[in-house]
Amino acid sequence: MSLIVEPAADPKPKPLFTLGKPLDLSPACFGFLRETYLDVPVEQLREQMEHDGYLYLREFWDRAQVQAVRDSITRQLHDLGFLRPGTPTDEARFSDREVGRAMGNPLNQHDPVLRELVFGERITDFFHNFLGGPVAHFDFIWFRTKGPGLGSPIHCDLVYMGRGTHDLYTTWVPLGDVELDLGGLLVLEGSHHHSERLNPYLSRDVDNYCSNRPDADEYASGRKWWDGTLTRNAVWLQKSLGGRWLTSPEFQMGDAVIFNMKLIHGSLDNQTDRIRLSTDTRYQLASQPIDERWIGQTPPGHATSQRRGRIC
Repeated sequence: MSLIVEPAADPKPKPLFTLGKPLDLSPACFGFLRETYLDVPVEQLREQMEHDGYLYLREFWDRAQVQAVRDSITRQLHDLGFLRPGTPTDEARFSDREVGRAMGNPLNQHDPVLRELVFGERITDFFHNFLGGPVAHFDFIWFRTKGPGLGSPIHCDLVYMGRGTHDLYTTWVPLGDVELDLGGLLVLEGSHHHSERLNPYLSRDVDNYCSNRPDADEYASGRKWWDGTLTRNAVWLQKSLGGRWLTSPEFQMGDAVIFNMKLIHGSLDNQTDRIRLSTDTRYQLASQPIDERWIGQTPPGHATSQRRGRIC
């Protein structure tokens, strides 16, 4: 039997923060993602993506397979000195050394256990069915190794990877159970329907710059840059656009959240002493143009060589 459910929010949740600011946890402003199981017909999944901008797929992967990936990553973190000495490796206790953001993260992009999970038959078959044709994926894997403190900035993915098709999908994979205080994914309900209002933001690219402005050389050389953040004030944005901030009472190993390029999202702040582990990967139809910044054995990403000037 098909099952799509939206859990009821805890009537008295403990305080939650994003970028250091407390969220309004009243029922009108905060809630939980709609959960979907994979026996739902693909047409219904497409309709839900159009309506919600995301699919929260419970038990998408076998839990043991995700645990194997977590084990591989926590071993790397241990060997690199990022875990607190004397604590169980699987707990990923923070050692006061930040691991680094996606482009500078030292974890192994080519770990076969990881790549089998995020690029293997399970996920590619899903997207082949969902998109209706052969699938391509970005080769680059975005590691999220979030220690205690501020979560990810509020943004849309399009500004980082819009040089190919915009019919592109992110898959967020929690590599461990993620309770509210560990700082999981946070999305703004219905925000993908505000594309026209957000066009000044969505039409930008973090690697483009205005060649006719006095500081063009500084942007071209990488001495200046725009990091793609939409806002650092989630409460103000919610009041401006409407909708609730949505997360899960607990993301679990085996879950996947898939969302489109225009859905506003970030993450809750991490209020624990552990590192929250997750990955982001991207998928599209193979027949459509692809953003070359994220393709190849060593994708260039946001390297200075990818800067493009334009008349503003």
